[in-house]
Amino acid sequence: IWATMAMGQQICRFSTIIHHQTVQSSVLSTPAWACLSAKATQTPQQVILLRWGLLVQQPSRNLTYISLKKGKRKSVKSVVKRFMRLHCGLWIRRKVIKNWKKLPARKKRLREHVFCNETPTKLLEKMTTKFWKRRNLFVNDPYKKYHECVNLKV
Repeated sequence: IWATMAMGQQICRFSTIIHHQTVQSSVLSTPAWACLSAKATQTPQQVILLRWGLLVQQPSRNLTYISLKKGKRKSVKSVVKRFMRLHCGLWIRRKVIKNWKKLPARKKRLREHVFCNETPTKLLEKMTTKFWKRRNLFVNDPYKKYHECVNLKV
């Protein structure tokens, strides 16, 4: 019995959910392998906590940069340089290419803009402040036809 109890305590030591008191009482009445089943030794409160943990959303990082002086949100400078937000909420960027390998004629052909899909758009919204999300009206804006989603052909 002492060997069974020692082995049962050694197996159950790695479980963080099971309390030490329930381990000792369950080892005396059940074999050593029974400690591995979590349902045999859990109290109703522990079961509720386990179910609650599945329902709670995992923490995610909402902000990327915050100023140290006032604690305000800051924009990521590389996002502002590389991406442009249209009035309809879409983000566009230049096509990613390795310029050092390409000939000038091919570089000119590859200089086109592509739309970002939903995943990077959510991330870009978090990485910029409301200053970059407002409408900017420019004279002779080359992106004027893309600001409204009505004219886009997919």
